[in-house]
Amino acid sequence: MTSASLKRESASWSGLVFSLEAPILQGINVTFRGEPTAIIGQNGAGKTTFVKLLKALLKPSSGDIIINGKNIKNTTAAKIASTVGLVFQNPNDQIFKNNVLDEVLFGPLNIGQAPEVARANAEIMLDLVGLLDKAGENPYDLSLAERKMIAVASILAMDTDIVIFDEPTMGQDARGKKKLKEIIRELYAQGKLVLCILHDMDFVAETFGRTVIFSNGKLLYDGPTRQAFAGQAILDTARVEQPHLTQLACKMGYDGVLLKLEELIKR
Repeated sequence: MTSASLKRESASWSGLVFSLEAPILQGINVTFRGEPTAIIGQNGAGKTTFVKLLKALLKPSSGDIIINGKNIKNTTAAKIASTVGLVFQNPNDQIFKNNVLDEVLFGPLNIGQAPEVARANAEIMLDLVGLLDKAGENPYDLSLAERKMIAVASILAMDTDIVIFDEPTMGQDARGKKKLKEIIRELYAQGKLVLCILHDMDFVAETFGRTVIFSNGKLLYDGPTRQAFAGQAILDTARVEQPHLTQLACKMGYDGVLLKLEELIKR
């Protein structure tokens, strides 16, 4: 496999196997090239294990993980902190400061940004997620959705080449989801690689051109999102449903796989 070398061709896995006693991931061979990619599948499919390997929070028992031409399978999370950012599914597992600004500042300072640069980046990202006015508050006085956005801001402030979101839409209302969609598109426009674990199929359909499907530690599908939701046999195996709009369009008798509201309106 040819490994990637630039921001938009940032990560590849070759023959990846991760095992405690029984293998969790087996025979994963995949390369990501720029386009924001959704990672879907039921709980226990191996999605979070997969991204933790990329972040070096876990190590594979065999296989290689190549980022920008370097094999990181034996490195540490600290050594690639300036390259790979991971927003945890549960912000309570990530947030540990008692001040919102200090929380967002921690990552940039920890990877060596100058204090004035780190503060500027932190304030920009807090403004981006709509929380600059709460910079002096305790994160645990805020809602789950707001704490999720604090975690997002703390990773974005580090300006990593690769940004991984684990269930970013959890607890978010329509406005929060719209903001996340804008953030993902802006990261792509900046040349960054975005990977996103999701159970929200509607968000997948609206936001991602490429989708990979995991089931029981194996990669069942890797390709265009529209085709992902057209393959009923794979969806059944992975126990994943089509987006609600796609199901509605089918019940209304429209042919093909419709993913977005404007497509249904046009029909």
